[in-house]
Amino acid sequence: MGDCKPGNPEVEVGEDLIVAAKSIARALGSKKNLTNGERKILADLGTKLSSLMTNRSTLNDIKVEDFGDIEVRLTSIQDKVMGWEADQTMIWDSSANEANEYLNTVEEAHQLIESLESLCLSKDDEKYELLHKANDVLQTAMTRLEDEFRYMLVQNRQPCASEHMSFRSCEEDIVDENSLMSFGDDSIEDSFQRDSVSRASEDSIIDLVRPEVIPDLRGIANMMFNCNYDQECTQAYTNLRRDALDECLSYLEIQKLSIEDVRKMEWVSLNSKIRRWVWVMKIFVRIYLASEKWLSEQIFEELGPVRLDCFVEASKASILQLLNFAEAMSIGPHQPEKLVRILDMYEVLADVLPDIDALYFGEAGSSVSMECHDVLLRLGDSVKATVIEFENAIASNPSTNPVSGGGIHPLTRYVMNYMRTLTDYGQTLDLLLKDCDEGDPISLSPDTSPTKEEENKSTDSSGRKSPMAHQFLTFASSLESNLDEKSKLYKDASLQHVFLMNNIHYMAQKVKGAELRLIFGDDWIRRHNRKFQQHAMSYQRASWSYILSLLKEEGIQNPGSNSISKSLLKERLRSFYLTFEEIYKVQSAWLIPDPQLREDLQISTSLNVIQAYRTFVGRHSNDISDKLIKYSADDMENYLMDLFEGSSKLLQNSGRR
Repeated sequence: MGDCKPGNPEVEVGEDLIVAAKSIARALGSKKNLTNGERKILADLGTKLSSLMTNRSTLNDIKVEDFGDIEVRLTSIQDKVMGWEADQTMIWDSSANEANEYLNTVEEAHQLIESLESLCLSKDDEKYELLHKANDVLQTAMTRLEDEFRYMLVQNRQPCASEHMSFRSCEEDIVDENSLMSFGDDSIEDSFQRDSVSRASEDSIIDLVRPEVIPDLRGIANMMFNCNYDQECTQAYTNLRRDALDECLSYLEIQKLSIEDVRKMEWVSLNSKIRRWVWVMKIFVRIYLASEKWLSEQIFEELGPVRLDCFVEASKASILQLLNFAEAMSIGPHQPEKLVRILDMYEVLADVLPDIDALYFGEAGSSVSMECHDVLLRLGDSVKATVIEFENAIASNPSTNPVSGGGIHPLTRYVMNYMRTLTDYGQTLDLLLKDCDEGDPISLSPDTSPTKEEENKSTDSSGRKSPMAHQFLTFASSLESNLDEKSKLYKDASLQHVFLMNNIHYMAQKVKGAELRLIFGDDWIRRHNRKFQQHAMSYQRASWSYILSLLKEEGIQNPGSNSISKSLLKERLRSFYLTFEEIYKVQSAWLIPDPQLREDLQISTSLNVIQAYRTFVGRHSNDISDKLIKYSADDMENYLMDLFEGSSKLLQNSGRR
């Protein structure tokens, strides 16, 4: 029972106003199909009318101390309440009139209790028993209203909107990403494909409960609060809506995972879950949480801060479940293959953060809002740590077995495609890496640090290089340094140059793309074009200098004479053919993957070798018989076009064709 309070003065109400109100209530109650507006009017009018009538009659009764009439009235109230307790039918399923009459009865009981409490009755007073009985009746009515409230929330709940539920799992598209060595050109793009959801599809309020029952739910909530049963009402509401949001996350295929669960998960599965999380985060915040708050505001419209309190309590568990997954991802380990997905998570959380702040404001929502900000910071720290780990991984990638044929190393493909993918996150990386820009986390030697020429090309309007550009230049420098070390795995100096030519050419070609060109600049491209061309020339010197020396005049003259020694000439040609055949056998197995680069080197080599061969044979045609000419110049030119195809071949020793 409430505190003892002094009685209020009698409320004066005109008979004509009461008659008019009753007439409106009867007219609306007799209609079979009420609009939402009419249902709201009827519920509110019934409550107000009951309050007016009860106040007047109850206060008059108490004033004249006609307790016999009070007992009769209380008995009438009890009979109505208990009559519905005996009926298994839900009151609000019956009719609007029945529901309105029940609310009027409950309000009458409440007003009667308040009036009796204002008399400050002692336990010895015979009227105290009436007060105790009235409280029992009200308790029964409140329990029934709570049941009706729960029933309406459950029966009228709308399913999660199907148009917001479609998400194609890309798990089947994901390759194993356990190391830097896992990717080729295509697989990295599939694995790091960025997911997006249009903003237009995210921003909409949907009806989580059928709108036609909102006025009835509001009427019950108002009555329970008016009767000081606010805790029972809010607890029933928050429990049901919390369960509804949990089910929604389940429909969206978001599982409850502990930090340990996330850490133990295979990357292929985890990658798929991250992509789903990124998609769900936008949909859930901007549609389902926004709609959940709108529902709470409608039902508890007249109850002030209760609207926000109920929303926060109902939704806190679901939003924290999503944040817990992001926190687990931020903890690590900081593997390079996870960087793009963590950036996706960072960007989507940063994107919805204003929405979350708008939903969870004030003291009631501050804990959720603060947790979102904290998780965002931890994701940002994870991005920075992963960038450092990636740089370390490039620099320390072990050199054990050389790539067959001097082709493009998987590390080169991975790093260049990785950087190209990261350009999509330029603004985010510039924001997160700005504190790391001046102090490079890895101490690189002068040979592997970005040059001034490289840095100056990647500057902003103020002349300062962007943090991402600085980091990319460091990645590329670390890669080149590592490639230099890997080239030493080849015993053949010519193959070392082919390997470096292939890889530096690949880097330059990737940077020529629109995404990386703006970051590295044309000067970087020109420098690296010169680098791979220098390696091409170094290859030609290392491979063909000796064989070209066999086609020179020195050493084929008779001793003490300028005349040509046919035996020495014959031996010179034999050595030339043997050396050519060995080069052909070995270098046809070498690989230059880029067709244009391969053709350019084949033609360049052919111009040098075939021209020298033609000149040598032509000059000594009188001293060389046809039997000594094993290959024609045209044959040899065709043979040179077989080099660098990645498949070892042998020349036929069938003599001249």
